[in-house]
Amino acid sequence: MSSRTTTSDRPAGPIAEQAPAALASRTPHVPAERLVAEMVPPPRFSTVSFDNYIPDPGQPSQTTAVKELAAFATSVSDGSGAADGRRKSWFRRETRPAAPRGPRGMYLDGGYGVGKTHLLASLWHATAAPPERKAFGTFVELTNLVGALGFQQTVQTLSGHRLLCIDEFELDDPGDTVLVSTLLGKLVDAGVALAATSNTLPGKLGEGRFAAADFLREIQGLSARFRTLRIDGEDYRHRGLPEAPAPYSDETVTRAAHHTPGASLDDFPTLLEHLSRVHPSRYGAMCDGIEAVCLTGVGPVPDQSTALRLVVLADRLYDREVPVLASGVPFDRLFSEEMLQGGYRKKYFRAISRLTALARDGKRLAE
Repeated sequence: MSSRTTTSDRPAGPIAEQAPAALASRTPHVPAERLVAEMVPPPRFSTVSFDNYIPDPGQPSQTTAVKELAAFATSVSDGSGAADGRRKSWFRRETRPAAPRGPRGMYLDGGYGVGKTHLLASLWHATAAPPERKAFGTFVELTNLVGALGFQQTVQTLSGHRLLCIDEFELDDPGDTVLVSTLLGKLVDAGVALAATSNTLPGKLGEGRFAAADFLREIQGLSARFRTLRIDGEDYRHRGLPEAPAPYSDETVTRAAHHTPGASLDDFPTLLEHLSRVHPSRYGAMCDGIEAVCLTGVGPVPDQSTALRLVVLADRLYDREVPVLASGVPFDRLFSEEMLQGGYRKKYFRAISRLTALARDGKRLAE
């Protein structure tokens, strides 16, 4: 007689629930090699292309941007826009710059949710170079790479690339801006093509819309290397979409966490405290294997340092398309009026927009 258990031998009743993970229990170690290898478009943008970017018929600048970036991708792929670099003279010790052919950098200028990241990732995908010879990351991820490798090693690591795409170039931290601008200068000299989007400097008229003048001023000597593409439009995350669902009860969120494979369950204040002990460069690794995030007791963040850490976590969850189900206050009440009127307000509005989108996705978890 077989000793194996058959279906009929199993006890009747529901399958035992698996306890959800807790983000606050995770403190991942992320080697520098992973930081470099992961400089690719995030999962949310892993299959985007110029073909599946849907321009708004009422915004012709969006169609123009697609055409210009597709042409730039071709120029980088065949070397006419990227590898002009500097030619070495075999009879002289000095080097002389080659005649540039086309822009070495493209800057995508536009407001929230007009598809800048979609287009930037499409450029990365359309550039005919091996993945290890093109890099894509946010400004924060790039500064984290410098912190992990050191400046000279980062220059050496990225100098062999054809293309570097930087999303959300941060203009509100002068020290980091100078650091990255210096890095980009070294990479341009090595023949690396650049493409970027950026946030807006604090206190600027029209903040949340366009930032080209600020970006070009901040990168100073590199400004002549960039061509600006202005992309008009409204935030696609709010075009015709329903309002974000209201928060659920603690009981509903907890029950959903226990019934959703791969879900995490955290008390919001505890998670915020944990984030202060984990470097933001590790937040992505902290989300490895997480299919849904369930939060109880969501409330206003207590201070700006905590708020900025939460912005990074929101970005990593949004990149990975992880739905969020929460109890407590709505996500548009996370940040105080003082924060929303301060120098980092664009980051906070972005976090609210992204968490709201993920909350819409998380509605199905409670059904």
